[in-house]
Amino acid sequence: MHADSTRDQVLSLIVSDGPITAAVLAEELHLTAAGVRRHLSALEDDGLISDHERPVQADRGRGRPARSFVATAQGQHALTSDTASVAVEAVRFLRGTGSLEQFVEQQVGELEATIAPLIPEGASLEDRIGIVSDALGAKGYASSVRPGPGGYTLQLCQGHCPVQEIATEAPEWCDAETKVIARLLDVHVQRLSTLAGGAHVCTTTIPVAPAAPKEG
Repeated sequence: MHADSTRDQVLSLIVSDGPITAAVLAEELHLTAAGVRRHLSALEDDGLISDHERPVQADRGRGRPARSFVATAQGQHALTSDTASVAVEAVRFLRGTGSLEQFVEQQVGELEATIAPLIPEGASLEDRIGIVSDALGAKGYASSVRPGPGGYTLQLCQGHCPVQEIATEAPEWCDAETKVIARLLDVHVQRLSTLAGGAHVCTTTIPVAPAAPKEG
């Protein structure tokens, strides 16, 4: 396999599944540990990935936890089309003419119209989440579903955004996209972080079980 192709695969997997360790990367991409370390070192040197900062824990136990990696903003941009700058200029023009909101609603509306027919009538919330995630993945969003804290939520994560440059210029896009996800799932959702806002992943939290009542 060509080195550049493998490097791109490593970066793409970090974008979609990060934070991710070298061991998991090696397993997923069928690479040797030495091969993964070589690509990770090169990606770090180029500023495309960085260490994921873990919350400080009182009891770390024995040994040092394995390093895990996330894509930097530069790493995200490395997967962005060269036409992004033209798109940004178009967004600025639309804002200046007062038609940006209409454009955003039309674009995300088309996304919703594409995904909605894929969801069977009567599908469970978990099934709907999986279908939406797969559909977004097919659109280039590098999406995945992860359990949220406490087991009461699921998190729909988008490790890549094909319209990130546009969304950075027009945060309205992220707001409209969040509303589309809520309509597709037929449940209130909350966007916790966005790539456009500087995070390493877009995270939308989805309630799947009622929170336990507080004692007292």
